[in-house]
Amino acid sequence: MPRSEVLFIGGRSGVGKSTAAEALHDLLVAADVRHAVIEGDLLDLAHPAPHVEFPEAHLAERNLAAMWSAYRELGYHRLVYTNTVAVLEQDALAAAMGDDPVVTAVLLRAGDQATADRLRRRSGGHLPEAQLAHSTRTAGRLDAAARDAVTRVDTDSLAPPEVAVRLASLTGWLDA
Repeated sequence: MPRSEVLFIGGRSGVGKSTAAEALHDLLVAADVRHAVIEGDLLDLAHPAPHVEFPEAHLAERNLAAMWSAYRELGYHRLVYTNTVAVLEQDALAAAMGDDPVVTAVLLRAGDQATADRLRRRSGGHLPEAQLAHSTRTAGRLDAAARDAVTRVDTDSLAPPEVAVRLASLTGWLDA
């Protein structure tokens, strides 16, 4: 079986990670490229937050390991993985996959206005200021802490299919 390949998509809340992953999924399906998509934010979504209450448990990584193992058994070797901080935790996430994957890491970026508009649409029109402020702080932290090798893609003026094309070109999966 070919070596695993993973595309880690990170970025602030409202930047369009999930939407871009869905558009990329559609693009890959149309080209009949075998792949899986995992929404990393759901791997440890619980209350109280396991990454806060039980950080030593590494629940997201453990769940990713279990899920990826199941996909590998079925012959998958390409993974699209979205999570706010995926680009900061790419080493631990790649290790959790268990098979030394080829890693492509992308940080999606957007300005406050575009982000606020997206978050308002997602929430039905209401956007608490604290949510936007948190997203803005996260954007700054991600951009400052992400490695230079992480590709930054500004999404303000891009439609999801355009972002998907950029992501696909970075992986080379449509060329295979």
